[in-house]
Parts: sequence; structure tokens; C-alpha cells
Amino acid sequence: MEDQSLKPIRCKAAVCRAAREPLTIEEIVVDPPKAYEIRIKIICTSLCHTDLTFWHVKEDSATPPSFPRILGHEAYGVVESVGKDVEGFAAGDAVVPTFLGQCDSCSSCASDWTNQCTAVPFVMGPGMRRDGTTRFRDGQGAPLHDTLAVSSFSQYTVVDVNQVVKVDPAVPPKLACLLGCGGGTGVGAAWRLAKVEPGSSVAVFGLGSVGLAVVQGAKMCGASKIIGVDLNPNKEEVGKAFGVTDFVNPSQLGDRSVSEVINAMTDGGADYSFECIGVSSVMTEAGRGKTIILGLEKDGNPLCLPSLEFLFGKCVMGSLFGGIKPKTDIPILAKKCMNKELKLEKLVTHEVELQEINTAFDMLLQGKSLRCIIWMDK
Repeated sequence: MEDQSLKPIRCKAAVCRAAREPLTIEEIVVDPPKAYEIRIKIICTSLCHTDLTFWHVKEDSATPPSFPRILGHEAYGVVESVGKDVEGFAAGDAVVPTFLGQCDSCSSCASDWTNQCTAVPFVMGPGMRRDGTTRFRDGQGAPLHDTLAVSSFSQYTVVDVNQVVKVDPAVPPKLACLLGCGGGTGVGAAWRLAKVEPGSSVAVFGLGSVGLAVVQGAKMCGASKIIGVDLNPNKEEVGKAFGVTDFVNPSQLGDRSVSEVINAMTDGGADYSFECIGVSSVMTEAGRGKTIILGLEKDGNPLCLPSLEFLFGKCVMGSLFGGIKPKTDIPILAKKCMNKELKLEKLVTHEVELQEINTAFDMLLQGKSLRCIIWMDK
């Protein structure tokens, strides 16, 4: 039986009614949490390139368009109420919702080689992951689709208990928010997935917010040479503020390729390379050691590499959430941020209110912002 004392909540949300159309601020209805679910009051959220992917989605996309929907998946909030069978959470807890779950009981969550829970698996499409239904309705009672079972562009949302991480309330909301996707993905890729070693060389292709978080993770792991690769000359100064030691602009190399330049800088090739752009041709430029793919190929092109490169030890790894286990690793990363071992707060370049969310989209599209924090009630 569901807790009948829990009632639907009316609140404001940014609703995406069609691909590439401006979001509209509407009053919506958020249903009570069902079993194993938590209703969260979102304090702040931020805009990620993945949200742009869902906003720009085409009919022939691998993730078919589902409109109207509520976007957003990188956020911080407090528990408003919990559904039946939820343990370890109570109203008022400070939490970070995540698109990837962790149950701590299945064989995958217990293993060291994967962070993908098999008890309540990750799904790209809309719908709560246990029953496939939505917890959102618009003012006329019509259903609204969710995004990655998080939908943080709403003042309230409902998330599966597997996808909620409790954090120390002393962690600043903006900082905790970043750990829910971009910050956690970038740092985790260097720390948990690649396991960057002290004194090693690292190449980071693309110095957006995820790439800069990779730089921070590599610096935290003790890498001695961190090469930032970006077409934007302004990213040289930005990158060095995060820990980049050397900068390569592919448009300024003349007849030399990026790989040639990096090979010369690293005595044969970087030990670790991170592709944070989403372009298959860039993925093939990566170094001799481990190559971590963080960017989803923009045009769906395959990644093709000569088999001889694998024979000589090249390793290509995919990355979902940087290999981190949310409930285990986000509190650790939060502590590292609080003691200044990580300085992810520098990723926040802009802050707006919910009513200005389309401004955040514009700034990201124009390359004017890294992470824009969207405050829900200010």
C-alpha cells in the first residue's frame, strides 16, 4: 500500500515541448513517490551538453524524441518525502540525484570492473526505471516525460532510491550539483577508470567542463604532464588554471598532426588520453596507452583504428559516469572538494534563475559558459 498521506505537489518547471524550441516555465503536478522512490525539492541544477543532445534530438536518433518532457539531470536538493520501502533517507536530507544507480546488492555493484547496476539498469529512454511510468503532469493533466529518470529542471522531482546519494549538508549546493554528472564524470574517468599514475603523461582532447574536470582528476592523481588540446585559443589560459601544463591548438600546427606533436612532447605518446568532444576522428588521434572515450560521437560515426595499434598495447575504454559508483564515490569527491584537493567550483561561470533557463541554453550553445547554475527558488 502507498502512503496516502503523500499528496501531489504543484510547482514550477521548465518544460520542453518540442525539439530546439525554447523551454516554457509552467505550473506542473508532481505525483507522490511510489515504493523505492524519493521526492526531492531541487535547490539548484545545471545545464549539461547531454541536455542539449536530448533537446536537439532527431527522429532517427538512437534516443527517439519524447516530448513534452522535463530535461535536467545534474542537481542538488533536499528530500521532501519518501515512498514505501525506502531505507536510509528521511525528509530534510541533503542529496544529489544521479542518472546512474547503485543498489549495492547485485553482482555488478559488488564488482570492481563496472559501475552499471543490473538490479535497476540504466535506461536512456523516459520512464521510471522500475515501472516505466512518469510522475509529472502538466496543468491540463497531460503526462510529461522525464529525462534519465531525474528531470531536475523542476522545483520538485521523483527519483528512484538507487539514484539518490546522501551528501554532507556542509557541501555547497553548487559544488554538490556538479558532482552529479560533469564533475564526477571527468574526475572519475582519470581517478577510477584510467587509474592515472603519479608521474604519468595525460592528453585531454576538449577543454569543456568535463575535460577540465578530467584535468583536475589527473592532477589529483599526480600526473606530471597534462596536455590540453582545444581549437579555442582562450582555453589555454583557462586550462592552465585547472592544471594543464601544456597546450596544443590543432589549428596552429601547420603540417604536423596532433598525434605527432603529442608524441614529441611525451617521448612517444601520452600514457593516458581522454576524448571529451565526441568526434571519431579525434578519438583516433589519442595516444599509445589507455584512451578513455567520454564524448558520444556527434554524428553516429564508428570508431575505426588499425588492429596493429592494439597489438602494440593500445587500450580503448568507454566511460559511463567516469566509472564512478555514485553512492560510494560522490561523498569521497565532495570531501576532496571541501579540502581543496579538487577545485571544481571554478567550472561555474554563470548563475541564473529558473525563469532565465533559456539564457543558460544560449550561453552554452555560444560557448560562453562552462557550467551555468540554475537556482530554482531565487
